[in-house]
Amino acid sequence: MGNVCSKSANKPDDPFSQPGRVLGSSAPPGQPSQPPRAPVPNNVTRGPGRTLGGASSSQDTADARSKAAEAAQKRAEALNTSSKGKLGSQLAAQKARTQAQTLNAASQAEVAARNADSAAETRQWN
Repeated sequence: MGNVCSKSANKPDDPFSQPGRVLGSSAPPGQPSQPPRAPVPNNVTRGPGRTLGGASSSQDTADARSKAAEAAQKRAEALNTSSKGKLGSQLAAQKARTQAQTLNAASQAEVAARNADSAAETRQWN
């Protein structure tokens, strides 16, 4: 199989003129073994780090909790006030109904379905 690709007149700059190497071996001489790396930026701040789970003052914890509660309240208000389109308004109207109103609407829908069925049966009478 090697005779198919080789020629006796291979040029020296031809990559196939030199013997190959085994997969996983080091790179041939003259080529870098690893790709070049980017330099580390110099603007990294060097200061005391924060430890996870370390002791913190109770005032910081209370302040963080109050800020989280305020943010959650704002998100809830934004969800309630934003328009949700046709389906959202229908859902809000459905949630606002009482149980009696819901049962009455279901009863009316059932009566209308029975009337439609009886009218279709009358039309098909032979």
